Amino acid sequence: MRILLTNDDGIDAFGLKVLYDIASALSDDVWVCAPLTEQSGKGRGITLHDPLRARRIGEKRFAVSGTPTDCVQIAVNDLMDGPPDLVLSGVNRGFNLAQDVTLSGTVAGALQGMTLGIPSISLSQCLDFELDIEAQWLAAQVYGAPVISNLIKQGWPADVIMNINFPDCDAHSVTGVEVTKQGLRDQHEMHAVKRVDTRGRDYYWMDFHALEQTLLDGTDLKAVREKRISVTPLHLDLTHYETMHRLKKTLGGVAPKVIRDEVAS
Repeated sequence: MRILLTNDDGIDAFGLKVLYDIASALSDDVWVCAPLTEQSGKGRGITLHDPLRARRIGEKRFAVSGTPTDCVQIAVNDLMDGPPDLVLSGVNRGFNLAQDVTLSGTVAGALQGMTLGIPSISLSQCLDFELDIEAQWLAAQVYGAPVISNLIKQGWPADVIMNINFPDCDAHSVTGVEVTKQGLRDQHEMHAVKRVDTRGRDYYWMDFHALEQTLLDGTDLKAVREKRISVTPLHLDLTHYETMHRLKKTLGGVAPKVIRDEVAS
């Protein structure tokens, strides 16, 4: 099995080293194509207005001046001598849960693999950023390869990726694995911190509040809080089918030319 690795934390990230060890337990044909610099929060962004530069930094190892999506695309089409059988994206430094998945470059790397017809998995390690970071990766290190091997054996649809989140605890404290649905945070954690530069001009840093959330059964949010490994099948179809079918009853057919009275008033 040929495996392609990418991430959004950059080519030198510790999580990529963890992912390489995970992949090496599954195969001896492991390729790496990761961003030259950190691309967290870039989502499915691609580089359109600048050239992409790929630097070979070792055997089967490349750093690219672009996003995770760029990395997977250029690796599969241009850098590798044959397509991979599996794309692994991560291991992200921090969780990718609930609404995060739409912002995540880690998830985007897996989604790009999926769009190219390759089974793909994103992996994230929940972390307490106040503690020694490297000591907290044991859950991913111990359980990453076994969980992936079980997923590969079972298989999943071609238009789906698997999003794995490892809980913030040591390996012995993991209470199990749960197949989950995407949760929904009911508190808005992201906010802008206003500061002033040396010339008196305002600027802003995006930051996050650690706010208590309502944790519903069966969600990725609750699983990792209760020290379970969360495995969430995700896909790109964002259509809300209930609303689509309801609207078809009134909006389908001839295009309207008249503003409805209740809207005009």
